[in-house]
Amino acid sequence: MYDTIIIGAGMSGLAAGIRLAHFNRRVCILERHSAIGGLNSFYRQGGRDFDVGLHAVTNYTPKGTRRGPLARLLRQLRLAWDELSLSPQVGSSIAFPGVKLKFSNNFELFRSEVVRAFPAQKDNLQKLVDELADYEQLGRGDTDRSARKIVSSFIDDPLLVEMIFCPLLFYGGAREHDMDFGQFSIMFRAIFLEGLARPLTGVRLILKRLVKRFKDLGGELRLRTGVDRIVVKDDNVEKVVLEDGSELEAGNVLSSAGWVETMRMCDDIEKADVQETGTLSFIESISVLDTLPQSLGHDRTIVFFNDSEKFAYEKPQGLADARSGVICSPNNFVYGEPLEEGIMRITSLANYDRWAELDQESYRLAKLRWYDRLVDSAVRFVPDFRSRVIETDMFTPTTIRRFTGHHNGAVYGAPKKRYDGRTHLDNLYICGTDQGFVGIIGTLVSGISIANKYLLKE
Repeated sequence: MYDTIIIGAGMSGLAAGIRLAHFNRRVCILERHSAIGGLNSFYRQGGRDFDVGLHAVTNYTPKGTRRGPLARLLRQLRLAWDELSLSPQVGSSIAFPGVKLKFSNNFELFRSEVVRAFPAQKDNLQKLVDELADYEQLGRGDTDRSARKIVSSFIDDPLLVEMIFCPLLFYGGAREHDMDFGQFSIMFRAIFLEGLARPLTGVRLILKRLVKRFKDLGGELRLRTGVDRIVVKDDNVEKVVLEDGSELEAGNVLSSAGWVETMRMCDDIEKADVQETGTLSFIESISVLDTLPQSLGHDRTIVFFNDSEKFAYEKPQGLADARSGVICSPNNFVYGEPLEEGIMRITSLANYDRWAELDQESYRLAKLRWYDRLVDSAVRFVPDFRSRVIETDMFTPTTIRRFTGHHNGAVYGAPKKRYDGRTHLDNLYICGTDQGFVGIIGTLVSGISIANKYLLKE
């Protein structure tokens, strides 16, 4: 019998496992797939390593910083800052018709850009920053109000409101058009007040370090081991039944599979408060170039773009929506040595249902067509790199569904977040995206916080 069974070997599950194993808890992490990481994973194709999910690590702070989520997770997991090998962004931008706002890991750049493009909003921006909920306030008080309503009460220029929401929704929006103010506070701090970085060799570096630390502490990791159902008795998890029919028992179960996905495992599901699952998913193209983006005149780390004054963050009617998106170049971080090949990644909103209904040949052709559409849309905002492409790949919402288990390929999970991590069962908890923290650092902190709050109590 284990002290804790953790469902899912993503970032939050691994962090929770390490934290528990530090205190000699007997912990087993169960992962349905043969690879760890969930959405934030990696694969090898044609002799190249590709990241999945990770554009950038949010919540970045420089070495020596003692406050904030990154400093907290390093202390809690007993990792040295250098072990993550984080390289900060060169600088990013938000591009709308006729207006571009640059930002970096220094908030003063973004502030100055807002003052330049929207001079009347200088004081309003500061008032908004002063109003942000602190991380420690999440789940307490009135943090579930509409972020759009609150932001618009400070920022009275509609275009600036749209531009502020564009990167925050793309990097953490679980519902259409809006997010609760607690989630907005997390994302604004993570992107604008703290910053963006990337592990030197991609997400695999972080994942491998986490797994090694977990195993060195005596933790058990089982790959290709999916959970079929959670058996409930007297308002507690009695045991988990695996897909091969075997059974495991533990004093507690912590799931990083998602709120809806976890509730549907419970065999008392009719008594559980299961909300509507998320519907927002993405398509992403990856282009490998025979030159570096800087040689083409592109020096931005990430470009969040939208081709009209109104940002339509919603499930598309068709396969995808290339009117807006995210363009990321992993080359444009501050490395000691540049990456060997140029890479451009373009992400846009997509419709899981439309992709899932395609037969194999139609799916293949749709990927080819939408690769071209994404690139055609992106080169309106970055230099045209199409003649320098030497290899491509693409993932769709069905790829996300397959590797994360999230219904509808919903990258950011359920619209309503469970900041306290509790469920209807006394010994079942959730961590990860649906607990409310998103991004690499956020999900790691989520696993740590739930382990500390509930699973390390005597």
